[in-house]
Amino acid sequence: MPGGLGGEGKGAYTGAMIPLLSADEMRALEERAIRDWGIPSLVLQEHAAAGALELLPRGQRIQVLAGPGTNGGDALALARLARLRGEWVEVWTLVPEPRWKGDAALQASLWEGLGGGYRHVEHPAEALRGFRGWVVDGILGLGSRLPLSGAAEAWVRALQDAQSLGDPGFRVLSLDLPTGLDPSSGDGPGPAVRAAVTACFGHLKRCHGLRPARDLCGEIHIVPIPLNEAPEARVWRMEAPTVADAPWDAHKRERGHVGIRAGTPGMSGAAVLAALGALRAGAGLVTVLPDPAVREEVASQVPEAMVRPWEGQVPEGVDVLLAGPGGVTEPPAWRGPLVLDASALRPGEGARWLARPDTVLTPHPGEFGRLFGEGILSGRGTDARLAAVGAVASGPGVLVLKGAQSLVAGGGDEAILVNGTGHGGLATGGTGDFLAGMVAAAVGRWATARGRGDARPGSLKSAVAEAVWLHGAAADRLGPGPLLVRDLGESLQALLRDPGRRPGRD
Repeated sequence: MPGGLGGEGKGAYTGAMIPLLSADEMRALEERAIRDWGIPSLVLQEHAAAGALELLPRGQRIQVLAGPGTNGGDALALARLARLRGEWVEVWTLVPEPRWKGDAALQASLWEGLGGGYRHVEHPAEALRGFRGWVVDGILGLGSRLPLSGAAEAWVRALQDAQSLGDPGFRVLSLDLPTGLDPSSGDGPGPAVRAAVTACFGHLKRCHGLRPARDLCGEIHIVPIPLNEAPEARVWRMEAPTVADAPWDAHKRERGHVGIRAGTPGMSGAAVLAALGALRAGAGLVTVLPDPAVREEVASQVPEAMVRPWEGQVPEGVDVLLAGPGGVTEPPAWRGPLVLDASALRPGEGARWLARPDTVLTPHPGEFGRLFGEGILSGRGTDARLAAVGAVASGPGVLVLKGAQSLVAGGGDEAILVNGTGHGGLATGGTGDFLAGMVAAAVGRWATARGRGDARPGSLKSAVAEAVWLHGAAADRLGPGPLLVRDLGESLQALLRDPGRRPGRD
């Protein structure tokens, strides 16, 4: 898979992973098609405009907002094609006498050759009061320069105001992306168009797949344009995995034996929830290793697991060890695959553990700062989290930064995987322990497959990503709102038993 994910990772993760391109990555793809394949840029523009026009119903008025750059050229091409199919079309420009350049100049000439003209208004709100049907947003696209200013900002704010008052009598189709969004960002930096439909040209950009920017895009339709190679991307969005059923003659040892060093006085519940997560996710065996004082508390709540008091040594036969939930502050000595809850690690130890092969860290943002440096995560925004994870996840270990749109990174490649499942109801104590158990179960299956010498055991990173996606999807199946962590167990079981009803979120 392009972008450094590698064939091993692609083979293991049985759900699709969709590239989310930055503006530079998309430009490079187009430039290679133009330079190496010899396709004219005007042909790319014609395909984009024709595909976008197909998203508009016939017989409705079309008001086209054409900006000064390439996106404006796309808009002019759409206006011409719409008029040729018999539609009522008007083109509005940001300045009274626009001066087009490059392909946009040719599109303007073709539009004018059909008798098309341009309209301009100093106060866009006045024009919008008379708009009906569809507004085509072709103000700014891949080459957006933000923050908005001048006439572009005036049009965007006027559109926002009209939409805020209810049904304005028109809907918006944005060409490639809503004006005001940065194609390379999931954040919303300022005023932006709220589209009913977005015609995304060629491939999804980051603004199409990352929230909150994605929420302004409405229905996203990918319009194919002739590109001669697969994209290279740093950021990928996880889609629903196809979880393989166990063979009819499977043995519990082949499903992985998860050891869980968790549970101290007053915090035995974390050990219970981690064990339930591993069991519900399909671990063949689970052995919980709590402090002796809480051994009975744990055993009485999870009869499906073996519960042994911690005596300083990991039992024989364990395939993966989860350490840390429930107040455990020291990872046991262990050479095998390891899943570490951040509470088990000291400040500044993140890089050390990510340098260890077959290791997974699962911090939330606060723990992430403690492990890698308090200043490394500059804010809660999507871009800040992507930048922070990309800066530290360079070793063989896998990092899961939990939270809204959890990120999975590391594993020996540069790709950052973004999870779109889950909702705010997961922001409650214990959901991270349940996830840690699920991750451990996935790592245990991966480890046993590798131990059996499977031809394609996949990557550790892919196994972890599958667990993260399913964790959020289990919450989505329950619906929005508060939830009890135990509710995730039955929901996860239903997902795994009835894959045809698995929900996915954009």
